[in-house]
Amino acid sequence: MLQRRALIVWLVIILAETLHGVLRQLFLVPIVGDMRARQIGVLVGSLIILVIALTFSRWLGARSLREQLMVGSAWVALTLAFELALGAVLGFSPQRMLEDYDLSRGGFMALGLLFMLCAPALAARLRGT
Repeated sequence: MLQRRALIVWLVIILAETLHGVLRQLFLVPIVGDMRARQIGVLVGSLIILVIALTFSRWLGARSLREQLMVGSAWVALTLAFELALGAVLGFSPQRMLEDYDLSRGGFMALGLLFMLCAPALAARLRGT
């Protein structure tokens, strides 16, 4: 039951993040450039993930910290697979995709995934569940 609910919430997250990515490309990239828009996108995306995690926290039913981290881990793994598949479909080079995860080159995605890992636990704490 928990795995199915975690997958459903992840689908909501990835749908919201995909829409967020499209809007970022259309409206933010022309103003601040690609890398800066991706950096801002990680921060906004983390907020989106937190709002979704808060919204579904009780329904998700991950009660213990262990369960919450398991859900977060599943979300991270699914997101990585989705990002790599989408990058390949869009024709991004491996270097371009890894750029988003390289802190020394300004990529914040690793921090975003760390936040995603912790989001179910953080949402549960904020909700008092």
